[in-house]
Amino acid sequence: MIRKIRKEDKSFYLDMAKNFYSSDAVNHNVPQKHFINTFDELMRSDNYVSGYIMEYESNKAGYALLAKTFSQEAGGMVLWIEELYVMPKYRCCGLGHEFFSYLKSNLCNNVKRIRLEVENSNKKAISLYKSIGLKDFPYSQMIKDL
Repeated sequence: MIRKIRKEDKSFYLDMAKNFYSSDAVNHNVPQKHFINTFDELMRSDNYVSGYIMEYESNKAGYALLAKTFSQEAGGMVLWIEELYVMPKYRCCGLGHEFFSYLKSNLCNNVKRIRLEVENSNKKAISLYKSIGLKDFPYSQMIKDL
């Protein structure tokens, strides 16, 4: 089951975000304060970011963060999958496919593109993404933290 994140999910979300940034799916750490800031924004509104909890057999099994942006190149709204994390014991239970089906059914009415980042070494995630129709995007990203 996929559902919107709620206030009572805070400790689960904070633990899962820490696990995500400690996993080999990410190549850098993020300060705990960033997780708290994100959760506060999730509770404030869903204008910029929205959060979801994935459950398997009534157990919390993972989470996802989505961000919205507009892209002239894409011709409209772009849904960024900022983070998608499933606890190791719940991987290969179909939650990734379920999450993308949920997106298609519930969130993609006016969305022109779904976009995400993935580490090249994360072969299982890449396999999932390709199986649902995502393809490589020939861009490098550049950032400057402020």
